[in-house]
Amino acid sequence: MSFQVPQPNAARLRWGLDVLVGALAMVVLLRALLQREPHVGPIAGIVAVFVALHVLRIAADRLLVRRLLLLGMCASWAALASVGADAAYASVGLFLVFLTELPFARALAAVATVAGLDVVIGAVRSGWHATDMVAPVLGAGLTTLIGLGFRMLFEATAVQQELIRELQRTRAELAERERTAGQEAERQRLAREIHDTVAQGLSSIKLLLHAAEAEGLSESAAQKVALARDTAATGLLEARRLVAELAPADLSGASLTQAVHRVCERSVASVRCQVDGEPYALPMAVEAAIVRITQGALSNVERHAGRGARAVVTLGYGDALVRLDVVDDGVGFDPEVLTDATVPTFGLETVRARVAELGGTFVIESEPGHTALSVSLPVVAAVVS
Repeated sequence: MSFQVPQPNAARLRWGLDVLVGALAMVVLLRALLQREPHVGPIAGIVAVFVALHVLRIAADRLLVRRLLLLGMCASWAALASVGADAAYASVGLFLVFLTELPFARALAAVATVAGLDVVIGAVRSGWHATDMVAPVLGAGLTTLIGLGFRMLFEATAVQQELIRELQRTRAELAERERTAGQEAERQRLAREIHDTVAQGLSSIKLLLHAAEAEGLSESAAQKVALARDTAATGLLEARRLVAELAPADLSGASLTQAVHRVCERSVASVRCQVDGEPYALPMAVEAAIVRITQGALSNVERHAGRGARAVVTLGYGDALVRLDVVDDGVGFDPEVLTDATVPTFGLETVRARVAELGGTFVIESEPGHTALSVSLPVVAAVVS
């Protein structure tokens, strides 16, 4: 069984500090009771006011209110000192509040002021003895070091908490992207399955029934064949409709080149789109992959290339393959991150997997001022169905 050390928490640290400030004020009252000072009643009342102001300051949301209540605590401390209480303990609590809540320069000035007043009050009471002056100064110095330690711990904890929140946001974003990519991959798989099995089978049945009609069938048989052909045609239209709905929206009612242009036009980055070669029909899976890869590549340009980066998207048609190149002049990145398992590169891994599934090649290179993503996909016989 492993023991897990609790992580620092800014709220817990603040709570502990606030309790310490209140406890130091109570020490003033306790000392007055133990020493049987003549003004125990007023001291008890002032300590109660000091603690109440401290509690109200903790609960206050507005900075101005917190500052006014802190001034009230300073006035309470001065009142304690004026009635003869050992207010140095309360002053230590004030030092901690100053050093953890006020700007650094103001905090030091406030500490110096209260410490100086401690020295003056002690001198007025018992005379100007060096030993009586050293204690408040040393106490102020030691408390300043402790307060600075709290201040640094608060700042470090705040940075840690922000990093944790950023990590949680990143994990949630990656999980959402992974879920979306998984859904999209499944949609594409279903579209390919429907296209390659159901749609192609119905198309073949339709052609065979059409050929059977020309072979001099009896009127009864011809009617049944015609009905079967019409049923196959209806099923084929429905299968094609399903395939179209599962394909990327940019391909709806558009060719691949038009879909890629749509993606480029929507990008917030400065993107130029060009087509090399004569476009021709491609399998639906290839067209969908090219559109999705273009979307992902331009999304990376928008988020990582830097302000003012420009990109060129080139769709090239060859005899045996179709090629997609996305090049930008942004800040670039270290290609070594692609082999580092600790660095999240889900988007590029999705591209790599999509290309590998279609038997293509994927290459990416990057340096400051130049990042290029290149994808080549083999063209199995163009599908016209």
